[in-house]
Amino acid sequence: MDTKTIIVTGSSRGIGKAIAEKFLREGHTVVINGRSELSEEAKTHYSSYKGTAHFIAGDVSDPTFAKALIKETKKQFKKIDVLVNNAGITRDNLIIRMSDEEFDATLNINLKGTFYTSREVAKVMLKQRAGHIINLSSVVGTVGNPGQANYAASKAGVIGLTKSLAKELAPRGVLSNAIAPGFIESDMTGELSEEVKEKALEAVPLSRLGKAEEVAELVGFLSDQHYITGQVFHVDGGMVMNG
Repeated sequence: MDTKTIIVTGSSRGIGKAIAEKFLREGHTVVINGRSELSEEAKTHYSSYKGTAHFIAGDVSDPTFAKALIKETKKQFKKIDVLVNNAGITRDNLIIRMSDEEFDATLNINLKGTFYTSREVAKVMLKQRAGHIINLSSVVGTVGNPGQANYAASKAGVIGLTKSLAKELAPRGVLSNAIAPGFIESDMTGELSEEVKEKALEAVPLSRLGKAEEVAELVGFLSDQHYITGQVFHVDGGMVMNG
C-alpha cells in the first residue's frame, strides 16, 4: 500500500476525527488540524495508531494560516495526496434576528476556509499532477433549513466551489468532490431531547442517525478513485433523493 499524506481540517472531534482515525488505522500520514492545540492525551491517542499523526493548530479562515498549513505539510512530507476540508461551525438564528457576526463567522470558516486551503493545496497538486480535494458540505446546503440561512449559504457555496475546482483542476489529474452528510451522531445531537430526535428522524427513511464513521468510509473510498470528480455524495439515510 502506498502511504498517503492527508490533511484533515477540523479533525479534533466529530466527523473530522473519524476521518483522521480511519486513515491513521490504515497506516497513512495524517495532519490533524483544529483551531486550538490538542491536549497531550488527545495527541497520545492519535499517535497510538499505525500511521503517523502530525499536529498543526490554527484557524483556516485566516488565509495566512491556511497558506502555512499547506506549506508546512509539503515541506515536512514532500507531497500532499488528499485535502479534506471538514472544518465548520454553526451560528443558528432566524433570518430577522441573525447578526452580521453570525452570518460572517459561518461563511468565513465554512466557505472561505475551504477556499483558502483549496487554493493553496491546488498549487501543490497541480505540480504533482495528482491529488484529491474532498469538501464537507451538508444536506442543508442542498435543501435549506429554517434558522440556518448562514449555514445553508456556506454549504451551498462549498458545492459550487467543489464543482468549479473539479472542472479547473481535472486537466492535471486533480479531483474534487463534496460530501453532504445528513443527521449524524455527534456531541451536538447527543444533547438533543428524544422528542427532538424523533421528530428529525421522521425525515430519514432509514429511521436512524448516521455515524461519523460512515462518512469517513466514503472519504476513504473517494481518496482511492481516479475517475470520479465534481460530484456531491449524500450520506443522509435517504433524506435527499435526487433523480
